[in-house]
Amino acid sequence: MARIMFWGKAGCAGNASQLAVLRASGHAVEVRDLRAEFWTVARLRPFFGDRPVAAWFNQSAAKVKRGEIRPETLSEAEALALLIAEPLLIRRPLLACEDRVSCGFDPAEIAAWVGLNDGSPLVGEGCPRPHMPPCPT
Repeated sequence: MARIMFWGKAGCAGNASQLAVLRASGHAVEVRDLRAEFWTVARLRPFFGDRPVAAWFNQSAAKVKRGEIRPETLSEAEALALLIAEPLLIRRPLLACEDRVSCGFDPAEIAAWVGLNDGSPLVGEGCPRPHMPPCPT
């Protein structure tokens, strides 16, 4: 069993499914609202590791889907400024366990990191309600 910090969006169906998988795998999860945290460049940047800037963004965010923000065109500094100003643009969830941090919910990566039950339902990223209007921000 691992102790995991989980930053997500309250009311997000995808984050709720991810939490359920972590808890069903025996992990103690402390949940925090991504929007309520005080993010700085120094605090946020480590979650993205060596991922390309475009992978730092929530591809289901309304501004990304509408093309108002094109993550692949941004510098690291521009991206961090946007993510800090609008935390719902951040790829969710942000996770921390022991001395490691990460963004997103890749089941294979998480299974290798903290372990997941073999019988856990397959859950990943993105909004499980793609046919619905975007969640209010």
